[in-house]
Amino acid sequence: MAESLLPTTLAHVRVCGILGLLLHDPSVDAAPDICEGLSLLQHRGQDACGIVTCGPKGRFFQCKANGMVRDVFDEKAVSKLIGGMGVGHVRYPTAGSSNHAEAQPFYVNSPYGIVFAHNGNLIDGPSLLQYMDATAHRHINTSSDSELLLNLFANNLQQTGKFRINEDDIFNAIGGLMKQCTGAYACVAMLAGFGIIAFRDPNGIRPLGVASRRSNSGKDYLFASESIVADALGFSEWEDVKPGEAVIITRSGVSRKRVAEHAIFAPDIFEFVYFARPDSVLDGISVYRSRMAMGDALAVEVDKVLKEHGITVDVVIPVPDTSRVAALNLAQKLNLPYREGFIKNRYVGRTFIMPGQQMRRKNVRRKLNAMALEFSGKNVLLVDDSIVRGTTSKEIIQMAKDVGAKKVIVASCAPPIRYSNVYGIDMPSRTELVAYGRTTQEIAEAIGADLVVFQTLPNLVASVRQFNPSIPTFDCSVFTGEYVTGGVTEEYLHQLELLRADNVKKKSAASSWEGKGESSVVNGFHDRETMVASSGPINRADDTVGLHNTWNVS
Repeated sequence: MAESLLPTTLAHVRVCGILGLLLHDPSVDAAPDICEGLSLLQHRGQDACGIVTCGPKGRFFQCKANGMVRDVFDEKAVSKLIGGMGVGHVRYPTAGSSNHAEAQPFYVNSPYGIVFAHNGNLIDGPSLLQYMDATAHRHINTSSDSELLLNLFANNLQQTGKFRINEDDIFNAIGGLMKQCTGAYACVAMLAGFGIIAFRDPNGIRPLGVASRRSNSGKDYLFASESIVADALGFSEWEDVKPGEAVIITRSGVSRKRVAEHAIFAPDIFEFVYFARPDSVLDGISVYRSRMAMGDALAVEVDKVLKEHGITVDVVIPVPDTSRVAALNLAQKLNLPYREGFIKNRYVGRTFIMPGQQMRRKNVRRKLNAMALEFSGKNVLLVDDSIVRGTTSKEIIQMAKDVGAKKVIVASCAPPIRYSNVYGIDMPSRTELVAYGRTTQEIAEAIGADLVVFQTLPNLVASVRQFNPSIPTFDCSVFTGEYVTGGVTEEYLHQLELLRADNVKKKSAASSWEGKGESSVVNGFHDRETMVASSGPINRADDTVGLHNTWNVS
């Protein structure tokens, strides 16, 4: 790959949650519903969150910061977000990407005033940055490829040269964007005083859907990463945004159009394995039902492997929370007792993304407690959704043995993860993956298990696809190393791994500096001077250049 296409500049946005809402009655504020919707997507991002609304005369109102939805959006913050339409975002924590200025949504004032939220990752960011600089003459202020996508969209709209644009202009701008960039992206945008817009990459790798709700004055419309938001907010007629499709919603109506050339529809299978809530439906597939089917298929594989090794199991115990559904079905199929052997502290975040192995090990112990009465003297089958670095698995296995388990067998609902993800999941470099370059037996030895059983890839795909056979394939690149968009070379992956390693070092250094007490912390946040996020450059004298940020403003 040419040097200009290598991932040497941009930080990569990971699996996030996005939301757009337009209320038919512009006098009713959209912010309370957006805030509630973001809380339902909190599992997709716990690092930062933000909301931008559009009020009278097209004025935007913004509040965003690092932290959980419940911490950032108190009653005062929500009350300052005026307007009947808005966009929200939750960001997943990543090594080296905790810059407060990278909290979304992003904003540009020209042309027309655009707010933008994105879930996914571009693989051709550096060449696009060059285009932005040399040709479009647009400044990209952060290392987020979400800001890059926003400016691509804005630049394409700018080319119309019109005082006022219409739906066709927007469709053409998005179609041009899809020709310009490569990767995975689900996006929601808002044009000042116009409406909300959503679009999805030609392969449909990241999820996005649209729903409607009857109100006293007409119909309200919602875009969201997962259907659970629509269910909880009283919306119905949920429909997935199709691959390569753009949807424009104004108070006058809804326009939909496929704006990209045909490509293989390949949603990310890891959404069903791990990320999505079980009560969501993605691309016509119930996440809950797919995980039940994963458990059924895994049971067959476990039964075969146990017989080959002459091992019997006394009890099936899930690793909370994602694997519970599959573990229960597996236990029922094998006629084995199902027990909750680990009790979870729900106030500690997910660990596979945390920088530094020592930090991950420490957080596993803080996150889970093993109950001796379910482990002592037993051959235990632990069911997990997947094994990534193996750090968490190793610690959990040791916890089980510490409370008296005779043997610990681990069954993974996913096949061995041996390759990097380039489409928006912040997995480690290949050499950090426990399955990389190891056989199944070597993996078991590395994590301290007596035996490891992996789901086969055909069975995983069948478990999900059976609920929507019209989907031809899934993105399984973390298992196969085959990338559906193309353009991912060995050189690209090597550069990406160097970038991630560098980001981990920066994150660790930042954590060390903060640990020395060099900045004040109030209610879990650093002092406001360093916390406030901005769409433009951060200025010590005026730290809200761009849209005014109402977070933590009295």
